[in-house]
Amino acid sequence: MNDRILSLLGLCRRAGKIVIGADPVIESMREGKAFVVLTASDFSKNSKKNILKAIDEYGTKAYTVNRTKDEISHALGRLCGVLSITDKGFSDKIQELILKETEQEE
Repeated sequence: MNDRILSLLGLCRRAGKIVIGADPVIESMREGKAFVVLTASDFSKNSKKNILKAIDEYGTKAYTVNRTKDEISHALGRLCGVLSITDKGFSDKIQELILKETEQEE
């Protein structure tokens, strides 16, 4: 795997610093544990409504990564369309990588 974002997500998972799934992610935001929320590029619009509502309500940073559910799921070893990162260091690094990737695309 030569994708730094997916590699870092895999590392977060092994460290136990990721929450996976719509309801658990919303709960992590409610509890103030989520530093950032990431959604797959092909995450269902219907499911995304509830996530976006919670993001607005709790003021959590969120990004849609340019990766499919299959790519993210492969990196994490578990089916995943939405996740939250519950560690500040991992959160800062993943945001840095996402912003760097976005700048390169422009």
